[in-house]
Amino acid sequence: MRRFERLERIRSMDPYRQATEIHRLSSAYEFPWDFTRSLELALYRTYAVPRIGRLLAETAELTDRSQKRYDDTSLLLDAVVEHGFGSDQGRTAIRRINRMHHAYDIPDDDMRYVLCTFVVMPRRWIDAYGWRRLSRHEIVASVVHYQSLGRHMGIKDIPRTYEEFESCLDAYEEAHFDWDEGARRVSDATLDLMASWYPRPLAPLLRTATLALLDEPLLRAFRYTPPGAGTRAWVRGAVRLRGRAVRLLPPRRSPHFARQNREIKSYPNGYRIGDLGTHPVPGLRGCPVRHTD
Repeated sequence: MRRFERLERIRSMDPYRQATEIHRLSSAYEFPWDFTRSLELALYRTYAVPRIGRLLAETAELTDRSQKRYDDTSLLLDAVVEHGFGSDQGRTAIRRINRMHHAYDIPDDDMRYVLCTFVVMPRRWIDAYGWRRLSRHEIVASVVHYQSLGRHMGIKDIPRTYEEFESCLDAYEEAHFDWDEGARRVSDATLDLMASWYPRPLAPLLRTATLALLDEPLLRAFRYTPPGAGTRAWVRGAVRLRGRAVRLLPPRRSPHFARQNREIKSYPNGYRIGDLGTHPVPGLRGCPVRHTD
């Protein structure tokens, strides 16, 4: 297979009718590492919205059980990509996602914002650090895929185009990014989790490297001291260099899904999609009662 042969195949497909198939080719064959990193940062940046970060701190899922929460989120979202919306696995994953979210009083605009991060952040990451830029077919397919996910989750007023997703994300962050003590605890726990995947002596270096990949509004919201300009240039240059090296490698012949990631550590003996995630009971610690008014 030639390096750009799969891209040619993607461009021959219909990005509206075959959206999930195209998104699967992009995320599992063309850019598996990049999609993993970009979606990690997509979810991470949502903590800077105080309502989101505070709720996650109250549930303690990302402070006391950060590895399991990371694993479950990755596996549930990727089950839909791997198997499709109409599959038993995809329907089970969406059902679990909805049951968890419906236990909390989450404003619809927060849900819409999180959906925007899934569309916008991978495109921005890959255009900056990937071995090639995303094609328009891939961008449209990602939009259609996540529009479908949003409809299955009952999210209202979903943006219609990539440009609308991007505008919605930027405007929401400008209006809502702010300091919150609970959100900072969630952020610190997430940085600790990412560092824990590598040898302990590397933890300080990895924390600095992660901060070097964050933008200024995100650093300000969490009140982190920004890494120096030289550190940021070195880290970002190293990630770009990785993308250039990947471009020289033979194209991937087999898919790589989230369940195959070395960062997934909670289920060494396997798992059932229906068992993933939390099973909150309103009124108990870590599960605020959902308001219906």
